Amino acid sequence: MIKIFLALVTLTFAMQIHAQVKISSSTFGKMEARWLGPGTMSGRITAIDGVAGDGKTIYVGTAGGGIWKSTNGGASFKPLFDKYCMSIGAIAVDPKNPQIIYAGTGESNMRNTVSIGDGIYKSTDAGENWVKLGLDSTEHISKIAIDPKNSNTIYVAVPGPLWSNGSQRGLFKSMDGGKTWKKILYINEKSGCADIAIDPSNADVIYASTWEFRRLPYSFNSGGNGSGMYKSTDGGKTWKELTNGLPKKPFGRIAFALAPSAPQNLVAIVESNETGLFISSDGGETWKQQSATANIVARPFYFSTIAIDPKDPKRVYRPAFMFSYSNDGGYSFADANNDGGWLHSDMHAFWINPNNTNQLYVGTDGGVYYSLDRGATWIFVQSLPVGQFYHVRTDNAEPYNVYGGLQDNGSWTGPSSAPGGIGNNSWKAIYGGDGFWVQPDPTDPGIAYAESQGGEAGRVNVVTTKTVNIKPQEVGTQDKLRWNWNSPIVTGAKNKKNLYMGAQYLYRSADQGRNWQRISPDLTTDDKKKQEQENSGGLSADNTSAENHCTIFSIAESPVDENVIWIGTDDGNLQYTSDAGKTWTNVSKNYAAAGIPAQTWVSSIEPSSFDKKTVYATFDNHMFGDHKTYLAKSSDMGKTWKLFRSTEFTGFAHKIKEDLKNKDLLFLGTERGLFATVDGGDNWFRMKNHIPDYVMVRDICIQPATNDVVIATHGRGILIIDDITPMRSMTKSIISQDVYVFDNKPIALTTGKLGGGGFPTTGGWIAPNAPSIPPIQYYLKERVSIGDVNLEVYDASGKLIRTIPGTIRKGVNKVTWDLRMKPPKVASGGTKIDFGAFVAPMVMPGDYTLKLKVGDKEYTKTLKLVHDNKNKDFTLQDRQLQYKTSMQLYGLHEKLAATVDSINAKQKMLRDNISKVKDTTSKKLLQDYVKKLEDLRSTLLATKQKSLFADEKKL
Repeated sequence: MIKIFLALVTLTFAMQIHAQVKISSSTFGKMEARWLGPGTMSGRITAIDGVAGDGKTIYVGTAGGGIWKSTNGGASFKPLFDKYCMSIGAIAVDPKNPQIIYAGTGESNMRNTVSIGDGIYKSTDAGENWVKLGLDSTEHISKIAIDPKNSNTIYVAVPGPLWSNGSQRGLFKSMDGGKTWKKILYINEKSGCADIAIDPSNADVIYASTWEFRRLPYSFNSGGNGSGMYKSTDGGKTWKELTNGLPKKPFGRIAFALAPSAPQNLVAIVESNETGLFISSDGGETWKQQSATANIVARPFYFSTIAIDPKDPKRVYRPAFMFSYSNDGGYSFADANNDGGWLHSDMHAFWINPNNTNQLYVGTDGGVYYSLDRGATWIFVQSLPVGQFYHVRTDNAEPYNVYGGLQDNGSWTGPSSAPGGIGNNSWKAIYGGDGFWVQPDPTDPGIAYAESQGGEAGRVNVVTTKTVNIKPQEVGTQDKLRWNWNSPIVTGAKNKKNLYMGAQYLYRSADQGRNWQRISPDLTTDDKKKQEQENSGGLSADNTSAENHCTIFSIAESPVDENVIWIGTDDGNLQYTSDAGKTWTNVSKNYAAAGIPAQTWVSSIEPSSFDKKTVYATFDNHMFGDHKTYLAKSSDMGKTWKLFRSTEFTGFAHKIKEDLKNKDLLFLGTERGLFATVDGGDNWFRMKNHIPDYVMVRDICIQPATNDVVIATHGRGILIIDDITPMRSMTKSIISQDVYVFDNKPIALTTGKLGGGGFPTTGGWIAPNAPSIPPIQYYLKERVSIGDVNLEVYDASGKLIRTIPGTIRKGVNKVTWDLRMKPPKVASGGTKIDFGAFVAPMVMPGDYTLKLKVGDKEYTKTLKLVHDNKNKDFTLQDRQLQYKTSMQLYGLHEKLAATVDSINAKQKMLRDNISKVKDTTSKKLLQDYVKKLEDLRSTLLATKQKSLFADEKKL
């Protein structure tokens, strides 16, 4: 009985200890992510504004990468908004006080993958700090206008929710700098405000356009009677709809601009059954339609920017699919050619410096371009790493390469480390279109499988980029294949030679896509009402495969059993086979019983690496206006499901990833953040380790050789968290310990490299490499407040060869040993222009003992160092000879230092006593002796060298 009691007490105490230690992002604070970028292919730019007075301060808003600022005209940028929503719809700099900036979150380019905002923010210190001002549930903000004469008066155009009805849309006004808001123009729950402009000569005159629109997972409608063009002459108290000369309703989206130097002149792109360009010269009272090319009026829901030169009312700009301009007020347009520099297509943001109208900035699906000559020539900004990746994979090279596809920027590969850092030139384009899945072949290095919109797939030779189309084709009377906008192409987790693709059927290939076998019936709901994409778009037909539906979206082969394959569809089906496709079981009703809405998009599936009956899945219901995070687990092949819940979760779920070695370590990527758990999902925390708080995480993979977590973000490129060993090892027993030193894999002693990677340049993105020497990592349950933390290194004989100070913060800490002896004692008093002559020798391969001393306690681990056998130009015998020679020089350094110290001491003693000697002869003898000592010291040391390349002889 006593034993049982003691056991219960011990268990309770242990549980209390574990409960007291809360694991959070700060626990792993030193495990910071690296931003790989790249900047060579950027992402969708949604807003641009600048400070007219200096022409160098530029603010850029992005679809998923937050807000960036340049103070040198665009040569370099820094992020400003990493603690807040990453999707930006509008930016406005106060023309009277450039320290004041407003940012509206939630872009308004209402495509299928558009993200969601959470209101409007304000900065009063040029973007260094931000305060939220409200309008939280608006979801999308298209424009902000500030009264040019009264900084307290602000207008915000709010299109409102894309996927649901809602009254939180329309035109909002604040007269107290954003403290309070009043809705001054509202049509209905389907129609919001798309555009706003203020007459600079009379701030009571306001123009606004409204827009009726709606998306469903399988269709888009732009247009309705809620769309219109309006004018107010009393600051928004009353409104008049402008109709004279405009086509008959229904309208879709209306983009317009007024000429600041002649505000009676307006131009507008009006989407309707007769979409066209319209001009007014009387303040909108009457309009006249002008002939326009397809580029001027194409895709008005997506290309919603038109602008007039602030000084020249005849100069009109239309950034759309291409860049066009007019010199006659909009009566005719010319398309910019590529002679002045290529511009990426699909343009969404534009800024003209009102003080210098030769200076233009345009934001595209591929980043920012600027011109200093009114658009005659263009320069691409290569320092904005805001690429919108959908998926990411790695290969097995050393260093490994990263592969991924980007929104409207094709598919790319780049190294995880490169000489001089990972620059823009380190990346290579391997496939075109909108990039999605890129899967390197795990059995054939140099081959990758890439996919673009609508299932267009290719087998790519990564070296030559030669591509062969491998998309499965319809055969005979087979139904027309339905491919998702983002169709999966994946290799087997168990059988690496298996290659899978999904339409409404699942296909498998065993010969790199040369031949395909259909291994399933239609696995979707096959709802015919959701397959009418030819009618999608509303007033402007728009069918780019973005609305394709009733398709397979997720495929996963079990890492335990290749016969077990799971698929998830965009219309809510979750099915598996346990006999390689002969029979299928639909478990959709089972997950619905756990509280997940029916017909929810199955965004990812993760069969466990530890148990073939266990599977994780994420579900995305935001296309029905539901933004909750749905993540579930089944331990019985989908019969029952456990729904994970956490107050930490934000955003709809995209990806769940189980660790390869610890089943309790899970990573979750959502539309608003990266989350992790070390206890199987009981407790979750947001990862903030050099990661924007609300970054959109679309995919996650783990590189098995390096233990790195590689993350595809939809707006901040690729992120890598190097070596997650501490997270993987963070079991309950370790959490309860005061101090724990994590294991290190054997470290290869490599030779240093000089050069490579070219010279640094201004304006290009360069990402840091992984540490060349893995750090020693240790865990502290509490911050060390008494005593020091030091790492002592002992060789096999027990000799102390190095002491390195550590850090004392609570959680995981890192200390780096450079694998060298302690630096030799250096003779003092010489000129220290040594070109590395005083660097300590690198140690030899062998076992070393690490002792982490924390206060008066010590914790021991063994570290194995091995020779780098992959370097055929530097053998183990070469290393031994190098070490022997280095140690001889090391000893000579020490002896030289001792000799010089002895000389210095004797000189000091003699000089101290010379003044005490009265006898002239004796004094001279002492002075001569001091001089001889100095001559000897000068022989040993370089004491006169003033220049870096002087030729004074020295030891």
